[in-house]
Amino acid sequence: MSVNILLFKMALLIYLGATILYLADIIFRRANLGKAARWVLVCGFAMHCAVLVVRFVEAGHTPVTNLHESLSFSAWTLVGTFLVFDTRYRLAVIGAFITPLALVLMFFGGATFTRVGEIDPVLQSWWFPVHVMLAFLGNAMFTMAFAVSVMYLLQERMLKNKKLSGLFYRLPSLSKLDDINYKCLTFGFPLMTMGIISGAVWANAAWGGYWRWDPKETWSLIVWFIYAALLHGRMTAGWRGRRAAIFSIIGFLCLLFSYLGVNFLLPTEHRFK
Repeated sequence: MSVNILLFKMALLIYLGATILYLADIIFRRANLGKAARWVLVCGFAMHCAVLVVRFVEAGHTPVTNLHESLSFSAWTLVGTFLVFDTRYRLAVIGAFITPLALVLMFFGGATFTRVGEIDPVLQSWWFPVHVMLAFLGNAMFTMAFAVSVMYLLQERMLKNKKLSGLFYRLPSLSKLDDINYKCLTFGFPLMTMGIISGAVWANAAWGGYWRWDPKETWSLIVWFIYAALLHGRMTAGWRGRRAAIFSIIGFLCLLFSYLGVNFLLPTEHRFK
């Protein structure tokens, strides 16, 4: 077993432990479980950093060239983004929604493990890591927005039905969730925009054209317009609460299709190997 596989499996197991602790925090409502989950997740993230470093050393390039690496990198940016937000908000309940998503990404990343191989010469450009980092960080922000939007709708439904489960008492206020949603949008949208721009500049350098209407490019533009409309609505029309949450969920589902669906269902030059 290679060092990379061993470290990846260790990171996966630690993320599993963090997920269990975050879920237990909701069920048993004990603050010490949330604190323990946070430290376990930090350890898992550190291990995941080691995974990416080892993979980078083995490959000699940014490890996001196939499905395994892409899923792993997505989980890494998602966990890292959550930990940054957690230093500000200290809301363990959000971890109960984020860590399962990261765990699923890691599980399928492990199931699609691919050994290091040769890459397309087009990817041997300094634009590659710039584009990838911007795009994946933007995706992580929008995933956070999706998670808090689901939490918002769950809490709103419980309030309307007057059925207050144990989860209700662990959720932040509706205004807090809406505030986090908005902050994720204000960070995620510029990152996505710069990711698209860097991809266009890179495409021009590689193929002599900024935009070629590849299905991946087209769906990225669709997702951009959805989040642009949401941001515009929040800033000018006062979109808040339920409407913003629903829009965030729709945007995330389109983002998910752009990220994975396009690669498996449509002909694209951005297909994972």
